[in-house]
Amino acid sequence: MRQVLDVLKDSTIVSKSGKDHRSRFWGLYKKVAEEHDDEFLERYNSDMDIVLVFSGLFSAVSTSFIVAMESNLSPDPNDTTHALLAQLVQIGLGNFTAAGSTPVAPASTWSPSTANIRIQSIAYASLSFSLLASFGAVLGKQWLGYYKSQRYGRGSQEERAKRRQEKFDGIVTWYFDAVVQSFPVLLQISLLLFGIALSASMWSQQHTIARVIIATTVFGFLFYSLTVMAALVSPACPFQTPISTILRMMRIDSKLIFRVLVVIYSLCQNHRTSASNGQIGVR
Repeated sequence: MRQVLDVLKDSTIVSKSGKDHRSRFWGLYKKVAEEHDDEFLERYNSDMDIVLVFSGLFSAVSTSFIVAMESNLSPDPNDTTHALLAQLVQIGLGNFTAAGSTPVAPASTWSPSTANIRIQSIAYASLSFSLLASFGAVLGKQWLGYYKSQRYGRGSQEERAKRRQEKFDGIVTWYFDAVVQSFPVLLQISLLLFGIALSASMWSQQHTIARVIIATTVFGFLFYSLTVMAALVSPACPFQTPISTILRMMRIDSKLIFRVLVVIYSLCQNHRTSASNGQIGVR
């Protein structure tokens, strides 16, 4: 404590006139705290703005995709018209038996396929994650606004500084950084689900186009996974992402990543060995 007071005594950051060591300490604390809070608020406000803009645009695109696939979940009204026309033709030909066996309302026995239901479920999950990300971004901006307006309050300089430190300790205790960083993660999960739904939907229509979408989705997923692993292995890596920040807070370090990679490699080797033994057995 004596060394801190000696440093503050010789400091030129705050004025020395008419102030004791305690006043100079809290004056210096306020200056450093304001610099930190300004950077803190600017960084997270810009992150929340990006999440809001991207989630709004992405939700519009995802909604258009879902609306385009809605026809796969309901019967085609033209089927009923075709059935009625077929009955009229059979009656005109005098074939009343065939006319009576033709169903008048095919929609009553129609049901969507399992593949369409799964594709729509993934697409709706993608839209839901996007809306959750935007909702979280709105909450995040409200939390930041509350911290900005309520961090000091009224009272003496020492009381206001202690109140600000209490607010900041609450941010650390309640993992505010991890919660706010999870909103971009929701948006990234939404993007991955949308790629899966788009690939599955196109696969049922055109395999060539579906392969292009699948290749792009897999490349993006692998690239993102490699950047996350690189950020975990080296904290100085510039490819920092919200997931790497959250995993680092959960104490997931490079040793655990190395163990996971070893397990994945051993599983691949065992799969190759069993596949080769199966081929030899067939021969």
